[in-house]
Amino acid sequence: MKNMKNIVAALLLLGVTNTYAQQIEKPTIKSKTTFAIIVDRATYSSAKAEIDAYKEVVQKDGLGTYIVSDEWTSPEKIREILHKLYLDKKAPLEGAVFVGNIPVPMLRDAQFMTSALKINQKIRWDKSSVPSDRYYDDFDLQFDYLKQDTAKGRELYHYYSLRPESPQFLEMDIYSGRIKPPVRDGEDMTQKIKDYLTKVVSLRKQSYPLDDMIVSVGHGYNSNSVNSILGESAALKSQFPYLFKPGGSIKFLNYRNAEFMKYNLLTELKRPSVDFAYMTGHGTSTLQMINGYPVSSAPQPSMANVARYLRSKMLAAKESNRDTFKVKEDFKKSLGLSDKWFEDAFDANAIKADSIYNINLDVQIDDLKDANIQAKLVYLNSCLTGSFHLDDYIAGYYPFSKNQNIVAIANSVGVLQDLWPSELMGLLGNGYRVGNWLKHIAYLETHILGDPTFHFASARAQELNDATALNQSVGYWKKVLKENDADLQSLALEKLAGILSVKEVSPLLKEYYFNSPFESTRMQAFQLLAYIENDDYIEVLHAAKNDPYEYIRRRAIYDLTDFGSDEFTKDLIQFYVDDPHSERVAYRVRWALQFMNPVLAKKEINTLIRNNPAVVGGAVLAEKLDKDVDYAAKKANDLAKALNDTSLSEKERLGEINSLRLYRHHAVVPDVIALAKNKDNSETIRIKALEALGWFTLSYQRNNIIAGCDDIISSEAPKAVKAEALKTKNRIKGNAHKKS
Repeated sequence: MKNMKNIVAALLLLGVTNTYAQQIEKPTIKSKTTFAIIVDRATYSSAKAEIDAYKEVVQKDGLGTYIVSDEWTSPEKIREILHKLYLDKKAPLEGAVFVGNIPVPMLRDAQFMTSALKINQKIRWDKSSVPSDRYYDDFDLQFDYLKQDTAKGRELYHYYSLRPESPQFLEMDIYSGRIKPPVRDGEDMTQKIKDYLTKVVSLRKQSYPLDDMIVSVGHGYNSNSVNSILGESAALKSQFPYLFKPGGSIKFLNYRNAEFMKYNLLTELKRPSVDFAYMTGHGTSTLQMINGYPVSSAPQPSMANVARYLRSKMLAAKESNRDTFKVKEDFKKSLGLSDKWFEDAFDANAIKADSIYNINLDVQIDDLKDANIQAKLVYLNSCLTGSFHLDDYIAGYYPFSKNQNIVAIANSVGVLQDLWPSELMGLLGNGYRVGNWLKHIAYLETHILGDPTFHFASARAQELNDATALNQSVGYWKKVLKENDADLQSLALEKLAGILSVKEVSPLLKEYYFNSPFESTRMQAFQLLAYIENDDYIEVLHAAKNDPYEYIRRRAIYDLTDFGSDEFTKDLIQFYVDDPHSERVAYRVRWALQFMNPVLAKKEINTLIRNNPAVVGGAVLAEKLDKDVDYAAKKANDLAKALNDTSLSEKERLGEINSLRLYRHHAVVPDVIALAKNKDNSETIRIKALEALGWFTLSYQRNNIIAGCDDIISSEAPKAVKAEALKTKNRIKGNAHKKS
C-alpha cells in the first residue's frame, strides 16, 4: 500500500490525477487558451508515445494541451470534463479531439438543427438518429438520456433526446474532432491511430501556406447550375485573391470535363503542392459521387445510357425476385421500346462491363486508401461520407491511411445542397485553425476527422486564433473590419454582432451589405441581419433579389418562402423575370410559389409577366404559372380539409401533418394550431402538430404559433403535449434559423 501511495504521489507531480479511474495530464506550457485530447484507456496504453508526441506538437503551436483518459462508459462524463475546462478563466478550453473508442452521441428530436434531415424516427434508432459531437461542444444544449445501444458493433452509441427547455439552435462553445480510423476485418484501429499521429507529428513540423487549392463539383449537385458554379468562383476570388495571381494556384474541376472525372480529381489530389481540396457533390458512406451517365444529344451515347439504365433495372428486379417479364413490359410501354433493348439484360459480359463502368464514375474507398493523397485539408460537402460512427466510412481514408492528409471535414448524415458553400473559408488562408472554422459552419452532422488544431501557415495565425476565442474589444474588431480582406471583414461583422447592441450593429450590417464589393462579406451581413430580423433586414431582403452573387439571390428565396407573407409575393414573381437562367434559383422559385397567397400571386403574374411587353413569351409563361398557382392552392385547401377530417385514420392524418416539415403552407397554420389545442385529438396528433409548427421559424404566422403554444402550456393538456409546445415556442422565439 505504501508503494502504491508513492506511485500516486509521483503521478500527481507529473500532473496525472485520479489514478484508479480517470487520468488528466495537464498542459506543460502557459497559453491563453487550451486544448484537450480525450482518449480511451486501452488506446492510450497502446499509443501513449504517439499521443504524447502529438500533445507536444500542439503545445509548440502555443496551445496548452490536456490528455484525459478513462474507460469511458457514457458521454456525460466527457461533457462534464470539457465544460469544466471551458470555464477555466485563466486558460479556457477552445477545442478537443476524441481519440479511439469514444462514446458516440446519437441525437434525436433535433432534426431541425441539421441542414436537411427529415426522417421518421419510428424506424431503427441507429438509422433515424444523428451521430453528432455537438453534444460535446455546445454546452447550452440540454438532453435527456434515453439508452445505450446493445447491438454488436453499436455499443458506443448513446441515444439522447433534445429537451424542450434547451436552446433550439446551435452555437458551439468549443470545437471538436475525431481520430477514429475506419477499419475492415483484420485491421487494428489502434495501429492506425498510432500511424496517423506519427504522420501528423512529422507533417506539422513543416510549414504549409495555403497557396494551392482545387475545387471539384460532382454531377447532380445544385441542379447542375452553371450560374451557381460561376458565382462560387467569383466569391472564391474575393476570399483567396492571391490564388488567382502568379505564385498561387486554384483549379476548378467539373464532372462535365470528362466521362470519368474521378481520375482527374485523384491526379490533382496527389499533386505534391496541393494544400486544400474543396469537393462538392453527392455521396454515401462509401462513395464520393462524381459523374452520372454522360449528358449527350448524339444518338449513340444516348442509346448507350438507356441500355445501361434498362440492364440495371432488370438486374435489380431479378435480384429482388420480382417478375422480370412484367418489369420489361412496363418499360416497353412507358418508354416505347422493343424487345431488342432487353436482349442483353442478363448477359454476363454486359453486366461485367456495366459494373466496371459504374465503378469508374465515382471515387471508391479503394481509390483513397493508402493512395498518397497530398492535400493537407479536404472538405467533402456531400451526404454521409463522414459517417464516423460506422466501422467503415470513406472520408476517414483521407487522414487515416497512407496519405499526406492531416484533416478531413465531412457529414455524418444527409446534407442540404443549398448550403453557403464557402462560408468564411478565406480565413483558412490567414492561419485560422480548422476547428475554429468549424464553429462557424457546423450543423449537427458536420465533423472534423483528424487534427482540429491544424492551420495553414500565416504570420497572423496566433493573433487571429487567440482573438477569435477571447477578444471582445469593439476597437479591435472595427480595426479588422477596415482590412481589405473579404473574410476578415466577415469575421469582424460576426464578432461585432455579438458585442454591440442591435441599434448599433444593424446599420453597420446594412452599410456593408449595400457597399461591399466582396460576395462573402455581403452574404455575412445578409445572414447576420436575418438573425436580427428588423426593418434593415427587410430592406436588404427586398434588395437581395438583384444581388450579383447567385447564392445571395438563392438564399433570399429561402427566406421569402419561409416568411410567406404577401409583402414578398412581388419579389418572388420578379425572379421569373430577372433570373430564369439560374437553374438553382429557378428551382427554388418554383418551390416557393406553392406557399404564397394565390390571389396576389396571380395579380403579380399579370402585372410582371403577362402584361409586361419586355418579357418574351410572357403569355405562355403566365399561363403555366397560373396553372401552378391553381394546383398549389388546391393542394393547400385539400391539406386543410385532410387535417380536420376525422374520418381519416390517424396514420393518414399524421402523414399530412408530417408533410408540413417540408411543405410549409403558411395558410394552414391556424388549422394546425387548432389540431394541437383540440383535447379531443390523440396525444400523438397534438404532439406531431406542434412539432410541425416548430419548422415555421420565420413565418408571418409566428406570433399566432407562440400564442397557441402559450395556451397549451397553461392548459390541462398532457405533460408530453405541453413539453412539445414549450419546445416549439423556444424554436420560434429563439431565432432557430441560425443553423436550421
